[in-house]
Amino acid sequence: MIGNLGALTGLFKAPEDVVATYYQQQVEMLDGFNEMDALTDHDFLPEMTKEEQEKLAKSENLAIRISNIANMFLFAGKVFASVQSGSLAIIASTLDSLLDLLSGFILWFTSFSMQTPNPYRYPIGKKRMQPLGIIVFASVMATLGLQIILESVRTLITHHDFNLTKVQQLWVIGIMCTVTLVKFCLMLYCRTFSNEIVKAYAQDHFFDVVTNIIGLIAATLANYFKDWMDPVGAIILALYTIRTWSSTVLENVNSLVGRSAAPEYLQKLTYLCWNHHKAIMHIDTVRAYTFGSHYFVEVDIVLPSAMPLREAHDVGEALQIKLERLPEIERAFVHLDYEFTHKPEHAQS
Repeated sequence: MIGNLGALTGLFKAPEDVVATYYQQQVEMLDGFNEMDALTDHDFLPEMTKEEQEKLAKSENLAIRISNIANMFLFAGKVFASVQSGSLAIIASTLDSLLDLLSGFILWFTSFSMQTPNPYRYPIGKKRMQPLGIIVFASVMATLGLQIILESVRTLITHHDFNLTKVQQLWVIGIMCTVTLVKFCLMLYCRTFSNEIVKAYAQDHFFDVVTNIIGLIAATLANYFKDWMDPVGAIILALYTIRTWSSTVLENVNSLVGRSAAPEYLQKLTYLCWNHHKAIMHIDTVRAYTFGSHYFVEVDIVLPSAMPLREAHDVGEALQIKLERLPEIERAFVHLDYEFTHKPEHAQS
């Protein structure tokens, strides 16, 4: 029902909003075409120098190391808070920190694997290790949520009493507030990077900020008001865990199954191919689909049938190199033909 209302709202947008959206799309399209023109005219895109790339890589590795070291110390602090309080919500947050250490190892391993290519065993590289590692990470986090729900339901049924002394309450509040502040700072730091693994750390830090706050509120309310508020808070944390990481799994699964690029991006690639060489008579096919965190591109172009093989090869190879200079593209395949009336190659069975 809510989705239908949203669709109806979109249909009845104010005319000025529709016009503004249209012109914004046109501006973005022209910017993309200008980028393709720069690649055609100068045969390169403005990129970072090798020194800048090395500096960025060091900064990304530093962010990962800081996150892993912080997770170790924060986990130790939350274990102490869990022992002091016995709160299910705090324990749920602590188990999440334990999985942070495990997931940190998974993401570090995928990052290390991507940096050690083996052209004989992995001819097209190991960039698919990145979404695969994130899927494993997210699956473990979602599994944790199910376990917490079961334990919380059992506690609700058995009516477990929850009481904290003044000293225990001070320890719990101090530790959880410190952990939340550190995680918030790490989240802001990791969000400054574009690397998908570092962004996964940023998402995890944000998740910890939310779970720590909910866990602390649930434990405090259970101590002052009703005992059932603690397991209910744990269930809320578990449901949030499942929802957050399930969406992460679906997003990365789509990147592995070959989802098509957006029409706007295909439009840019078509524009680039058409302006690549004056001998190109027709563009038969332009495909771009995910195969990990980057795109694979397939292009079929039509050249004159009388063109010598050497010239046709040079046109196709130059287009392949040009396409692979785009940062979103991992590999490009250019097929040369002399007509376009035949059935498409590689048709799905």
